[in-house]
Amino acid sequence: MCTPDLPLSRYRPVSQLRVSVHHVDRARLPAVDAHIHLGRWLTEDGDWMVKDVPALLDTMDELNLRGMVNLDGRWGRELAENLQRYDAAHPGRFATFCHVDWSQTAEPGFGERLAAQLRASVAEGAVGLKVWKDVGLHVRDHHGELVMLDDARLGPLWAAAAELGIPIALHTADPVAFFEPIDERNERLELLAARPDWAFSGPGFPPFERLMEAMEAMVAAHPATTVIGVHAGCWPENLGWVGRMLDEHPNFHIDIAARIAELGRAPRATRELILRHPDRVLFGTDEIPPDPEVYRIHFRFMETADEAFAHSLDDPPLMGRWTISGLDLPDDVLSRVYTGNALRLVPRLA
Repeated sequence: MCTPDLPLSRYRPVSQLRVSVHHVDRARLPAVDAHIHLGRWLTEDGDWMVKDVPALLDTMDELNLRGMVNLDGRWGRELAENLQRYDAAHPGRFATFCHVDWSQTAEPGFGERLAAQLRASVAEGAVGLKVWKDVGLHVRDHHGELVMLDDARLGPLWAAAAELGIPIALHTADPVAFFEPIDERNERLELLAARPDWAFSGPGFPPFERLMEAMEAMVAAHPATTVIGVHAGCWPENLGWVGRMLDEHPNFHIDIAARIAELGRAPRATRELILRHPDRVLFGTDEIPPDPEVYRIHFRFMETADEAFAHSLDDPPLMGRWTISGLDLPDDVLSRVYTGNALRLVPRLA
């Protein structure tokens, strides 16, 4: 007898597919997580994301993670405390990126002030700049207008990153579904129901495509500035676009952080992209806080040809009700994606 009107929230189908299963307990080659949050910026209680750093190092050794890029440095005292807790205390294992204080855009001349702040943070020990999605979505100038990545007034900041020889980890927009109406056709309906603050489909936000145009314009206008488009170039649903960005802009790189759900449902296109640009893709997870079992899913995705496996520990998976398949990357490519590219862009880890 059929269950009538079963709510989607209670639907838990069990796949009857029988396919190969490989348990990958640790990375086959040493890896660097180039996108992780270890500071206090994103915690609800204001405490450190990772309470026990020696225990984290033990987990890293267990997983064959030689290093992590901490994107939570912020600026001033917060930067100093992140650098002391991670980079200075454990040389070669951690490298911390700073932020800039975007509240400064409320006054004219902000580009030069932000550039000066970046120079000060790098002098203190920051090895890169993290730019979050609030630029383009929330940050406004003294006229109340949104500040976009291609705003000419930000030119001094992007030029300073090139002058200092540091990469920019750039997150603009979010999954495309976050910019679509929250209805029965939205593939992230469950996630947006849980996090309505991640919905950007209202009149107060620019279209997704405008944010992508702004990022490309910024990358193109500053060819000497190294940009890492995090989250698979910020548009993993459109790997043709990401591939074109990599083809046309030698200063553009990507990481895979928090996007194996998208990449794993297009494994052939993802594999082809990585094989075409093995020196421009970085491994990362964006896992908050680091979880060994989540790393093992990532390693399985990178290293095996397994099909139709879960991309998340959640049930149901909030990042999409589908399974993923592995990339089976060859070792020469895997070594660059896992480690080599991160060491080149962030020499402190080398």
